[in-house]
Amino acid sequence: MRVLITGITGFAGSHLAEFLIANHPDVKVFGIVRWRSRMENILPIRDNIELCEADLKDMVSLQGCLAHIRPDRIFHLAAQSFVPTSWKCPAETFAINATGQINLFESLLSLKQSPLIQVAGSSEEYGRVFPDEIPMKETNPLRPLSPYAVSKVAQDLLGYQYFQSYGLSVVRTRGFNHTGPRRGEVFVTSSLAKQIAAIEKGVNEPVIKVGNLDAKRDFSDVRDIVEAYWLSLEKGEPGDVYNIGSGVSRPIREVLDTLLSLSKVNVRVEVDPQRLRPSDVPILLADSSKFVAQTGWKPRFSFRQTLSDLLDYWRRQT
Repeated sequence: MRVLITGITGFAGSHLAEFLIANHPDVKVFGIVRWRSRMENILPIRDNIELCEADLKDMVSLQGCLAHIRPDRIFHLAAQSFVPTSWKCPAETFAINATGQINLFESLLSLKQSPLIQVAGSSEEYGRVFPDEIPMKETNPLRPLSPYAVSKVAQDLLGYQYFQSYGLSVVRTRGFNHTGPRRGEVFVTSSLAKQIAAIEKGVNEPVIKVGNLDAKRDFSDVRDIVEAYWLSLEKGEPGDVYNIGSGVSRPIREVLDTLLSLSKVNVRVEVDPQRLRPSDVPILLADSSKFVAQTGWKPRFSFRQTLSDLLDYWRRQT
């Protein structure tokens, strides 16, 4: 089986590649990269994957890679995925996320290829949620509250539209927050873990800068999430959409408290206005019962283990 991962050099993409190499030796793993892609996440597995240079914004390069790879399955993970960046660069966020996906789909149609495709959506699509709509089901209204979230809604609905219009075998997933080793430092769990690791080493003063500690998020381990991605194409129904999350919503304050409990540092916590968003989603909580019933997915990593592994990662990097 030939599997293509867009965004293979990123956080989830590199973990998915590792999962496939470790658990599915019959799979040949391919990845799309740009000339400026950072490669550190895939260095340990570089000899076990094949890379092809292309850009989602360039259909010619995409068609060239797809013609060469002829994938049986595509995991479409490439995206501009940081919410605050989308406020500063909304047009670029749409160009990468929405237009990039159109280019991918149109390239497949032009080549008459028909792989199974997973489109990695986001819980941010739900946006403003009322108390009687929690936990969030796939049938919840989509009320996105950031340019990033709107772009993911576009990806989600484009997946549905291309399934209905052209028969592309698209399975859509709405992954809730996930973290773990190699999570980018701009994301809250890694930002906090990195600051603690730097304080432990004496690099930083014992002060932790935070944003909104009251926001509640449904955190899973990235290693559980990528296994769910695999199962979405193994057992999911093309055209359908599935939530993937832990079913537990935790305030960011609990993330900070858990990380501090894994360390011996004494710190002062300060709110950094630069870390606050123009509009924030107060709570994300997944109802993943539909996906679990369809696939049998069961997370393996505890919240504390995930944060412990994340903190250890930043200790090695600091």
